[in-house]
Amino acid sequence: MPSPALSPVVRSLVLAIAAVGFLFDTYELLMLPVIARPALSELLQVPANNPLIGKWLGWMLWSSALSGGIFGLLGGYLIDRLGRKAVMVGSILLYSVSPLAAAFSTEAWMLLLFRCTTFIGICVEFVAAITWLSELFEDRRARGLAIGWTQAFASVGGLLVTGANALAVRFAADLPAVPVDAPFNPHASWRYTLVSGLIPGVLILLMMPFVPESRAWAERKRAGTLRRPSFAELFAPGLARTTLVATALSACAYAAAFGALQLTPAQVVPGLPELAENQHHLEPLRKEAARLNAKLIQAPPGSDERAAVAKEVAANRKQQEPYDRPITEKGNEAQFWQEMGGLTGRVLLAVLVVAIASRRQLLRVFLAPGLVLFPVTYYYLYREQPDLFIFGVFLCGLTTVAQFSYFGEYLPKAFPLHLRGTGGSFATNVGGRMVGTSASLLTTAVVAPLVPAESTFLRVATGAAVVGGGVYLLALLLSFALPEPKADGAE
Repeated sequence: MPSPALSPVVRSLVLAIAAVGFLFDTYELLMLPVIARPALSELLQVPANNPLIGKWLGWMLWSSALSGGIFGLLGGYLIDRLGRKAVMVGSILLYSVSPLAAAFSTEAWMLLLFRCTTFIGICVEFVAAITWLSELFEDRRARGLAIGWTQAFASVGGLLVTGANALAVRFAADLPAVPVDAPFNPHASWRYTLVSGLIPGVLILLMMPFVPESRAWAERKRAGTLRRPSFAELFAPGLARTTLVATALSACAYAAAFGALQLTPAQVVPGLPELAENQHHLEPLRKEAARLNAKLIQAPPGSDERAAVAKEVAANRKQQEPYDRPITEKGNEAQFWQEMGGLTGRVLLAVLVVAIASRRQLLRVFLAPGLVLFPVTYYYLYREQPDLFIFGVFLCGLTTVAQFSYFGEYLPKAFPLHLRGTGGSFATNVGGRMVGTSASLLTTAVVAPLVPAESTFLRVATGAAVVGGGVYLLALLLSFALPEPKADGAE
């Protein structure tokens, strides 16, 4: 049963706030892939296929993950010092206001800066929300249901941001102009997509005054018995195993996502046999585009030469469009089914979390099949049964994203009350967001170049099979060392 301290109305508000928070975590997280190319193209004043955009996008991904991990760790400490609710509100405001500020960018560095602050807010909010939610629901079954089902909304965020961007593209010309000076477009759709990031802050601010702080944390704070959090304590004899294993497992889950799933739409799907003819037609056009873009970069800004080359680049892009569109659509299809697999995995976790008492066994429900699915999908199906490849991606998304919900349920009770924010943040942000996300480079820059294959797409797919299968094997072995949390998350 839910905590007697919560009335039905308050309980409903708590669940609504958590669901909105988790949903917009993903919404804000996946906003960059949606708007990055048109935004950077406008800010850098170069075509969308210019190599400068790829470089800036790489810097944005790296710097946001690094800053999110570092400041997310500090945020976890503040969760234990200042309170779960207060830090959660602050982090949601940060990741709501940051995209709004980014919408007024006139320099690429401004977009990068506000992407970093957005990512910091996301990293802090996730840990604050799961800690707050787990302590408001004292009954184990009610707690599992609350955390499991509200986290399922996170998978809706990716679908929602795609829809919001589509609406922005459609109605951009009719919306109020964003006050930016020439040569920037005051009706650019990417700016309106960023503005939509303000929605969670408004919704949650309206509801927050009517919900309580964590009762367990607040009572100890008032009584003066709340111990001060310490990073060193995470590695004390009684907690070191929990910290290290949970951090490593979090890194494995994120590595599977970033070392395989996130690479699929753009770097794996274009190599499917059904798109081979499109690639054949695109190859000479892309070589010509590379030559023209190099010439464009060298041309003086504002010169007639630059304007003439820009026209050639635009004409080249127009020639590519009929061949490139089916590739993009197939990549979007893979992304959609990956998201649907993630949603299914979160729902399945929410069902199983109250049915399986052992946290180790619950994790292995997803690790054991994933160990087989990644190599089969990215190596065998991709080559031998390409018609089934998207279904394999769906299943890989299911087993991987379910683990994100798993750690949301496991971490708050794996650490004592005064260390729940600090410990949860260390495992999620250091293990997952700082270490795990680097698996994208492991796949593309380390493993793929070693693969003897005739195309880059085959090499990346094989790299995804190796990295995905490898981290699942490591995670399965680590699961045997994962401590079972105490029933009440006792000190």
